[in-house]
Amino acid sequence: MSKIEEGNAHIRQAEKSLKTSLLKWRPDFEVAAEKYTSAATCFRIAKSYQQCRDCLMKAADCYKENRSWFHAAKSFEQAILISKEMGNLGDVPKLADRACSLYQMHGSPESGATVLDKAGSMVEASQPEAALEMFKRAANIVMGEDSPRQAAEYMSKVARLLVKLRMYDEAADAVRKEIGMHQQINHIPSVGRLTVALVLVQLARGDQVAAEKAFKEINTLEMLLQAYDNENADDARAALNNPFIKHMDVEYAKLARGLPLPQQEYAISPPGVRANAAESYTSPNASKLMEESTSEVQNTSIVESQETSKTLSNDAAEKEQAQGAPSQKVENKEEDYDGGLC
Repeated sequence: MSKIEEGNAHIRQAEKSLKTSLLKWRPDFEVAAEKYTSAATCFRIAKSYQQCRDCLMKAADCYKENRSWFHAAKSFEQAILISKEMGNLGDVPKLADRACSLYQMHGSPESGATVLDKAGSMVEASQPEAALEMFKRAANIVMGEDSPRQAAEYMSKVARLLVKLRMYDEAADAVRKEIGMHQQINHIPSVGRLTVALVLVQLARGDQVAAEKAFKEINTLEMLLQAYDNENADDARAALNNPFIKHMDVEYAKLARGLPLPQQEYAISPPGVRANAAESYTSPNASKLMEESTSEVQNTSIVESQETSKTLSNDAAEKEQAQGAPSQKVENKEEDYDGGLC
C-alpha cells in the first residue's frame, strides 16, 4: 500500500469517527484528530502537500472542538511549514495568528511569539506589512511576560522593517521602545548603538532638532560617566542637573538627586591598602637617578666639611694672634720700666 492510499484510509476512519448514529450522539473528535494527523503525515511523506495541508487544517478543527488548544496550535504551525514548502505564503499570516492565539489560550505565550517570529521572517520579503504586524504582536506578547531581552529582539526587527518601508515616524518610536527595553536589562552598548540609529532616523525625517536632542541625551550620559571617572564633582553635578535627567520618571529623578558626587565619595581615602590595587610603578631609570643623587649629596657634604675646617683654622689663628699681642705690650713696658730705674 502506498502512502497516498494509507492516507486516504486514515481519512475514511476520521470521517467515520465524526458521524453520529442512534447510539452515538456526539462525534469522536479526539479519534478524528488523530486520524487526520496520521493522514497528513502520510501525504507529507508522499509529497502531496495540498492534501497534507487540508488534513492538518481538519485536525486542528477537531482538536479545537475537543478543547485541546496546544495540539490545535501545533497543527496550524505544521500547516505553515507545509505552505512554505508549497510556495503559498498568502495564508501564512492568518495561520500564524490562529496558532499564536491557541498557544496563548493554552498558557504558552512564548511559543505563540515564536510562531509569529518564524512566520514573519517567511513573509517579510513578499508581505512586509503583514510581517510588521506579526513582529509587533510578538514583541507585545513577550513584553507582557516580562522578557525585555526577547522583546528587544522583536522590536529591533520592527524598527528595521519600518526603515525599509520608509515609515520613519513609526521607526523613531520603535527605536525609542527598543532603547527602553535595553535600558531595563542594563545593556549599555546596545543603547549607544541605538541612539546613533535614532539620530539617523530623525535626520531622515528631516527633524534636525529631534536628532540633536537624541545626540544630547547620549552626550549627557558620556559626560556623567566621564565626570565620575575623573572624580570631578562639578561636571557630575552639571550632568545630573541636565533637563534630560531631571525630566525623567519621578523615581529616576529622585535617584539622580540623591547620587553621591565623586568628590564626596572619594574625598577620604579608606585606611590601609585598597583591595585589588595595582602595584606601584617603578621607572627603569630610578636606580640611576638614585645613584646620581647619592653621589651629589656625598660631594656636597665633602665640600661643606672642607669649608668648615678652613673656617675653624682661620678662627683659631686669629685667636692666637689676639692672645700674643698683649704679652708683647707687657714685655715692652717692663723693659721701659727697667731703663727708667737705672
